[in-house]
Amino acid sequence: MNGNLTIRLAEAADADLIHAGLLAMARAMGEESRITSTAADILENGFGASPAFEVLIAEIGGAFAGLCLSFPSFSTWRGERGIYVQDLYVDETYRGHGIGEALLKAAARRARERGAGYLRLSVDIANAGAQAFYERVGIPHSRDEQIHMIKGEAFRAFSASETDQT
Repeated sequence: MNGNLTIRLAEAADADLIHAGLLAMARAMGEESRITSTAADILENGFGASPAFEVLIAEIGGAFAGLCLSFPSFSTWRGERGIYVQDLYVDETYRGHGIGEALLKAAARRARERGAGYLRLSVDIANAGAQAFYERVGIPHSRDEQIHMIKGEAFRAFSASETDQT
């Protein structure tokens, strides 16, 4: 099946397709209700004046097969650029044919061409299939760090408060 696989950089006209892929990914995880972004958010933040991310789209015979959404990262400890893969999705029809690995490698190549020396990503704790996939393709689990996050109203309150500097 990889014989007619193409991977291309997404364009603004792909915002609806990207959003549909993200919805499909969330649906496959039973988490569709957690998606609050819209195609307009993808268009504005990925293809506006200061893009926050880029997306590679995989196609088989012109049909959408998957996507890899990533953005630049920087390690202060290593003093080098990197890439953070936020979302990797392969349509169920095309799973098991190396498309996810091809997308990751294409994203890593693009990042390396810009001076990156590492790739980072996080996996939903309940997504054992994705965890096994990343291990299988050579991206091991890092036991050196744990992700912490604040979001929504808690983030807004945190960012609005001032530190007492007495």
